[in-house]
Amino acid sequence: MDYETARRFLITQASHTNQNPDAFLVRLQHNEAPIPGQVTSILLALKIVFDALQQTDRLDRELAYAIYLLATESPQLYALGQKRGVFWPPLLDRDIAQIAVAVKSIFAGEWLSF
Repeated sequence: MDYETARRFLITQASHTNQNPDAFLVRLQHNEAPIPGQVTSILLALKIVFDALQQTDRLDRELAYAIYLLATESPQLYALGQKRGVFWPPLLDRDIAQIAVAVKSIFAGEWLSF
């Protein structure tokens, strides 16, 4: 996966429109677990974006907003689903925390360990 593919993928996964019902945040919003491999692909895309951005001080607004949504809304949607009695996959909370750390790493400019 190259930077542009990773960028587009992350923007798509953060989308709240019904154009992509399998987007990560849409699935969580509908109390549906991520598609197998979806979180792994998000984490890979975040690492690729992190690596690519080491050469620049700039982050485009659309990408910044998308990764912000992934980091902030996924834990909220997870917690809301728990309150509603949704049975999430066992490690989804950890996966969501890893997404947040990866996003924080992009903004910090250094890869932070989970």
